[in-house]
Amino acid sequence: MLFEEERKQKICDYVHTNERASVQELAQFFQVSESTVRRDLKDLEEGGQLRRTHGGAVAMQSDNSEPPFMEKEDRFRSQKEAIAKAAAALVEEGDTILLDAGSTTYYLAKELKSVNKLTVVTNSIVAAQELAQLPNISLVLTGGTVRHETLAMVGPVAERTLEMLRVDIVFLATNGLDARNGLTTPSISEAEIKRKMIHAGKRIVLLADHSKYAKVSFAKVADLKEIHQLITDPQFPAVGTAELEEAGVQLFIASVKGESA
Repeated sequence: MLFEEERKQKICDYVHTNERASVQELAQFFQVSESTVRRDLKDLEEGGQLRRTHGGAVAMQSDNSEPPFMEKEDRFRSQKEAIAKAAAALVEEGDTILLDAGSTTYYLAKELKSVNKLTVVTNSIVAAQELAQLPNISLVLTGGTVRHETLAMVGPVAERTLEMLRVDIVFLATNGLDARNGLTTPSISEAEIKRKMIHAGKRIVLLADHSKYAKVSFAKVADLKEIHQLITDPQFPAVGTAELEEAGVQLFIASVKGESA
């Protein structure tokens, strides 16, 4: 028989080891009632050790690291490419779109080469390089100071440019996606740029693979309710799907070869 504090710590360790767990699963594993588990989860959440969800809990991950763009580009590449293809299907001839700086939005830039009479606004150096020589695309750069970690243009110049513009679709990137904390990123300057992007768009589409779920970074960008749609991959957890539906976010699962939703 475990003492209360010892049980809570073991429950916390269990959730972090398995990334998520249901109330029923924890009750059976620790041989206690489901009501006891719910009380323990509530206390653990209040202590910042995990996050409760519908019917269970998930590990609370804090990720303030900023790996170089080239390193991020290869992570979950097949998922990102599938998400990019699904996002490109939303773009129509004559649209004006805004591409955030990110590895998945970079793959989206590669998918836009066949769209006619398209205007693309971006703060991404690598996306701009993909699109700069295409005669069918009118390319607008935000200007600003380049962050070497993400190859994104940020700062007052970029912010003022975005304040002057209105676009049909914003394709947004994020480091963290969480029901309570919303969208987050390690950089304050990039968080401010992303907020300006949201204000500039009629439709906000978040592109994020499953690894971004339940992660929280340093600087908040927006609440979930401020985006209209999330395009993700089949590994996105069911508990996250329920949270997005509650926030009024439309979810689209991109088809990845060899994976099923």
